[in-house]
Amino acid sequence: MTDYAEGKVILIDKPLDWTSFDIVNKIKYALKKKFPKIKVGHAGTLDPKATGLLIVCTGKFTKKITEIQDQYKIYSGSFFLGATTECYDTEKPVNQTFDISHITEQDIYENVQYFLGKIEQTPPAHSAIKIQGKNAYEFARKGEDIIMKSREVFIYSFDITKIELPYIFFKIKCSKGTYIRSIAHEFGKKLNNGAYLSSLRREMIGEYSLEDSWEIQNFIQHVQSESIV
Repeated sequence: MTDYAEGKVILIDKPLDWTSFDIVNKIKYALKKKFPKIKVGHAGTLDPKATGLLIVCTGKFTKKITEIQDQYKIYSGSFFLGATTECYDTEKPVNQTFDISHITEQDIYENVQYFLGKIEQTPPAHSAIKIQGKNAYEFARKGEDIIMKSREVFIYSFDITKIELPYIFFKIKCSKGTYIRSIAHEFGKKLNNGAYLSSLRREMIGEYSLEDSWEIQNFIQHVQSESIV
């Protein structure tokens, strides 16, 4: 049997509408019969509307979480051009629409230059960033005004992979702390328009790849079958 208490790094393909803590809790529950006091944590949150690579560490390997979080990330997904939402993705309804008939593919490709290298980014109010000891989204959901401080992040590459307006498909390699939702929002603003993140999938964290990940139910079945041995 794998000694999860000693430490293991588990790669999970997070499904749509699951939270990162849903995955952690599911794995912890599956392990607790054999390892009742086991530590389990994830190395970098994925929003509920995002899918893809979530790294979960167990036992002594939870000490690796900070090291893993510090590594670069690769995402693919799509922006919806011509509308905005309060949270910059599909978790909230559209609150404003814009005419996109004048926007050309050249405009879109040229817009990428503003998001390369070291940039200042303001995280969404609907995020887990701590403000006065609480998650920012707790204030945002109550309609309370909060000031989100900008932060410096680094975009290593930003490729437009396909344009099927109103959808713009992309692939981004970025530093830790980057909010792709904020890039979507700012991408629309730079075009004097609006945009929100319509889909997002995390493909890599450093050398850890989505290709090597488990579907959560398959991993749980694997753990249960190990427990029988």
